[in-house]
Amino acid sequence: MPIKLPENLPAYDVLSKEGVMVMSDDRAARQDIRPLRIGLLNLMPKKIQTENQFARLIGATPLQVELSLIRMTEHQTKNTAAAHMEEFYRPFADVAASGEKFDGLVITGAPIEHLPFEEVTYWDELKDVMNWTQSHVQSTFGVCWGGMAMIYHFHGVQKHILDHKAFGCIRHSNCAPASPYLRGFSDDMVIPVSRWTEMRRDEIESAGGLNILIDSGETGPCLVEDPAHRAIYIFNHFEYDSGTLKEEYDRDVEAGTPINVPVNYYPDDDPSRPPQNRWRSHAHLLYGNWINEIYQSTPYDMSEIGR
Repeated sequence: MPIKLPENLPAYDVLSKEGVMVMSDDRAARQDIRPLRIGLLNLMPKKIQTENQFARLIGATPLQVELSLIRMTEHQTKNTAAAHMEEFYRPFADVAASGEKFDGLVITGAPIEHLPFEEVTYWDELKDVMNWTQSHVQSTFGVCWGGMAMIYHFHGVQKHILDHKAFGCIRHSNCAPASPYLRGFSDDMVIPVSRWTEMRRDEIESAGGLNILIDSGETGPCLVEDPAHRAIYIFNHFEYDSGTLKEEYDRDVEAGTPINVPVNYYPDDDPSRPPQNRWRSHAHLLYGNWINEIYQSTPYDMSEIGR
């Protein structure tokens, strides 16, 4: 089944050309199906790139999914055209005021990890979003900084600044093979990592009520389940395109910013050679399993979500 997107959203053409099943609003209206409503709270500067990445993964399941794009109410992006934001995004204040509910919500990362959470300009509103999920969203997926923000808000687990950037394709271990989120996963896997902060295993374990599902001896916990808040948190980037780490590396090199070559990404760690994607299949598995868990648990009557 396809993902429902506006026909003039850039992701519609991008995913269509890749063979992802997409559906316009008109076509979806003719089907007698309740689609899963998934919100994307997009905190990344490059909105369109991020839309493509998450729509690609969410749209690869056998279920019809309706993707809704959400932004922080007062925060203005400088990297995406105002016309795009006006046409495709709704401010959270409008979403909250409407009373509508969602089967799932993705809260993306944001390039502000050097700031204490309380110093982020939209932190108070983001706290409202996270509290709102408990009554209006069946399952929430916090990604990178978004996941760190959620685990801090709900459990007080702090992020810690690293003395060098964790950057590259890092091998991780499957700590919970029986978890429905890891159905079909290998015992170990490679996951793109790009961050200046970390979450520490002992602090997550001591918080109580959290389950570490994927871990790395090199870069620490990656995927954490929070059953009490119907949420999962991932601190790394399964959603990345093949060239995303290259774009980040090239950007920093061009700007003269000190940066190490992303490890285990280019063949022989040689940036002159095309990078290899070795995480795509696990990325689709994880997001497909998340969508399936939502489908198995969400009420057909959306008014019952959060009760």
